[in-house]
Amino acid sequence: MAERPVAATAPELVLETETGSTVMSPNHDYHVGRDPLCDVVIDDVRVSWHHAVLRPHADHWTLEDENSTNGTYADGRRVHEWGVGPGSVIRFGSPADGPRAVLVSRPPPAGERPSAVSVPAATSTFRQPTTVRPLPSRTVRIGRGPDNDLVVDDLIVSRNHAELLARPDGTYEIVDLGSHNGTFLNGQPVERALVTPGDIVGIGHSAFCLVGDQLQEYVDSGEVSLDVQDLVVEVDRGRKTLLDGVSFPVGEKCLLAVVGPSGAGKSTLLNALTGQRPADHGTVLYDGRDLYRDYAELRQRIGLVPQDDILHAQLTVRRALTYAAELRFPQDTAKAERRARVDEVIGELGLEQRADQPIHSLSGGQRKRVSVALELLTKPSLLFLDEPTSGLDPGMDRSVMHMLRGLADDGRTVIVVTHSVLSLDVCDRLLVLAPGGKVAYYGPPDDTLAFFGYRQWPEAFEAFERDRDRDWAGEYRDSPFHRQYIDKSTSQPKVPDAESGALVGPPPKAQSWGSQLRTLVRRYAAALGADRTFLAIMIALPFVMGVMARALAGGKLTRDTAMNALLILCVGGVLTGAANAVRELVKERTIYQRERAVGLSRSAYLMSKVVVLGTITVLQAVVLTLVALFGVDLNAPGGEGVLMPPLLEITLAVALLAFTAMMLGLLVSAVVRKEEVTMPLLVLLAIVQVVFCGALLKLHGVPGLEQLSWLVPSRWALGAMAGTIGLARIVPGDLTGDPMFRHSTGAWLINMGMLVVLSVVFGWLVARLLRRHEPAVMRK
Repeated sequence: MAERPVAATAPELVLETETGSTVMSPNHDYHVGRDPLCDVVIDDVRVSWHHAVLRPHADHWTLEDENSTNGTYADGRRVHEWGVGPGSVIRFGSPADGPRAVLVSRPPPAGERPSAVSVPAATSTFRQPTTVRPLPSRTVRIGRGPDNDLVVDDLIVSRNHAELLARPDGTYEIVDLGSHNGTFLNGQPVERALVTPGDIVGIGHSAFCLVGDQLQEYVDSGEVSLDVQDLVVEVDRGRKTLLDGVSFPVGEKCLLAVVGPSGAGKSTLLNALTGQRPADHGTVLYDGRDLYRDYAELRQRIGLVPQDDILHAQLTVRRALTYAAELRFPQDTAKAERRARVDEVIGELGLEQRADQPIHSLSGGQRKRVSVALELLTKPSLLFLDEPTSGLDPGMDRSVMHMLRGLADDGRTVIVVTHSVLSLDVCDRLLVLAPGGKVAYYGPPDDTLAFFGYRQWPEAFEAFERDRDRDWAGEYRDSPFHRQYIDKSTSQPKVPDAESGALVGPPPKAQSWGSQLRTLVRRYAAALGADRTFLAIMIALPFVMGVMARALAGGKLTRDTAMNALLILCVGGVLTGAANAVRELVKERTIYQRERAVGLSRSAYLMSKVVVLGTITVLQAVVLTLVALFGVDLNAPGGEGVLMPPLLEITLAVALLAFTAMMLGLLVSAVVRKEEVTMPLLVLLAIVQVVFCGALLKLHGVPGLEQLSWLVPSRWALGAMAGTIGLARIVPGDLTGDPMFRHSTGAWLINMGMLVVLSVVFGWLVARLLRRHEPAVMRK
């Protein structure tokens, strides 16, 4: 860049290219070319090493071609020297598709900024526009694809995302083009809305604002601040306070650790900061924007790594991340784009050597890296981690904390809730919560113990438990640390509580329902296929039960064998279906909660379980029945079933029973809180099916028992099978005189229909119970 001796009066301009923008001062010449030493470097073979130069001349700018091979084109014509100004379009090397540059006016003073940001100069995102363009006089299409007028290089943006329409009356309107992650106006999702000066149009990580006669773009690059103001969380209608006036600032690229004794409110604070359970009072400012008010948009920029792993342990690292990318990125994202991003985060977390290794075979620290990698797929600016070092040895503990240090240094704000105090020295700030959810300390980690007056952390935690009446928060509030690290470090003014947070709905779905279902089915089938223990049980169970039933049936169903054979088929069908499903929801609860928070469809998730488990269960039931009865004389009346051949009818009844039992297993899995209690409940479930199926007790005409048996799937399945073979004829007696055992079309259809009804009811209940485990903000 050559210094000019005489000051020029040409205006300051901004030169926008595909790779960025350059502010052009009238005191310099600006050289364009492939030479890395040029002021504007354009890496294209059609561009000469020294291609052109932009010079201020009196009150304007001139563009001079430096004898380039392929020419310079301004405003559609080849030029050697040409006057240019705001709005000029320049192409290098080709008039049609050569690298493009646009000249626009210098941005307005810092005071003109989006109206939803209180102090833009104190933020990273809104301090200075990333790009500035003249307000369009026509429709501008915005999206990820190169065919858009305004290209946003962001994988969570759809290929054709939205349009900014210039209306005849001089106003502007934003129109969503069916994008998968949504278009937002001042934090709220919109399909079509009027845009006024100062409004923030959110698309992916970019914000667009109309300021004066310009369209300004602000890109959230990750270096964001967080200002927490007077957070209060109460339960039991205000009778118990979990957080009490918590305030602190978190700077850009900061690693903050949150510690405190059990019950101090660490998890409550985490939920409040991530917006999953907003505080009852107070404000969280995300780089100057009210997180609760604009949560619908900003939640896409928040990553959360729970204490439990959020990936299917049977899958390899690469495969698990690939499925996650399919669910989180827009449906029009190309496979190559997803693969490239997966490879990028694998490299960033140092997992290249473990990429094709099953997650369950990794060490605890490596598994935590994979969970972090999943959250980094969408490039969150704020990353929260809940007890990431829980259960790790000291070496792994330090390794994980150093990884988080590196993530913060790379341009993110990282907040980690932890019980471990081994590696606090790598953090920039430490927040200590005292019992009652009050701030006992906020500042550099190295000064913490001296502030409390102890040498070791165990002494400090013992004091928290012992001195319950001590005013920890008051002591800190009166200290120099509070003045230095809170009062003087908080750059954003106090903002009143937002009232619109309760209006936040579920997040936009990056994939359509059908696309989510297909991805979930493939992922679930792959996870089950990689579980060798499950496969062994799945294959063995129907054969074992079938052989038992075959031994009881003999060569023909008779008075001595018929009831026992049908009873074993019922037990086998129930165990087959219920055992497949009884653990499947509770063991994935953490995964479901996180994926639901970022747009997973509840019904698609449940349906994926039904499709995969249902297919496996029905196949098992068919094997069970054929092993038990193929070649056996079923002794049906006249050798005929009610509507079909006897063996086919019994196979259908066992298959439908197993499917209904599978749905009942999913219901149990949705109810319980721990995976360990599912096996005892499975045994209890089997006993109930045996007792109330009608093979051991007379149920018809017995008040109470008969009505209770209506809820037992095996009752209807045994009735259907008994009707097929005419059990009352083979084994006469009061027990088999049940009307549901009749060899009639009506009785058989009622039995089969009730199994269908029970399956639907169980499925509806599971869907309702799944809702209980979703973030509180999504249940409002």
